Amino acid sequence: MAKGKDKAEGAEGGGKSGKSGIIKIALGAVLLLGTGAGGAYGAYAMGLFGEAGGEHKIDQPKLVLKDEEDPYAPPAKDKDKEGHMVHGEGGSKYRTAYYSFEEAFTSNLADSPGLIQVELAVSTRRDGRVLQWVKTHELAIRSAIIAQLAATSEAEAYDVEGKKKLAKRLTKAVNQVLEENEGFGGIEAVHFKGFLVQ
Repeated sequence: MAKGKDKAEGAEGGGKSGKSGIIKIALGAVLLLGTGAGGAYGAYAMGLFGEAGGEHKIDQPKLVLKDEEDPYAPPAKDKDKEGHMVHGEGGSKYRTAYYSFEEAFTSNLADSPGLIQVELAVSTRRDGRVLQWVKTHELAIRSAIIAQLAATSEAEAYDVEGKKKLAKRLTKAVNQVLEENEGFGGIEAVHFKGFLVQ
């Protein structure tokens, strides 16, 4: 009889541990599903796959058509004197906006005691935010431009092809500063308003 009692208690105990094992497995499965779903949502929200409802899309400067109004254009100083801008029908379908640096850039040349002095402007076909950023980060841009001028050889400064290469390097340097600070470049070209080698 004692053995029968032990068997009955063992059967009951086995039933309890069986139920708690099932509960533990179910809780583990729910926890794993929750963790996986949370990780998937995090990856989706970061844009690692798919598009997160379009709400997290980065608002980058847009190209502005010639007949479009630039929503970020700086206010005109004197609208009466300026008049209405009329673009030509040929060429690019996008308008080009310019920013002129007020002060010239001066540096030593890389392989000679000579100096280079340039007056520059930059251009973009994107909305006014790009030129606002150029103005905001002008100090860092000036530093990057002077570093590129200092890496210019005298032969390059006198050569037409060398000047073209320098303009491309300067464009890349300006865009790099803007990308580091604003996440977007947008400058299409650097233009020489003045170029002097001494």
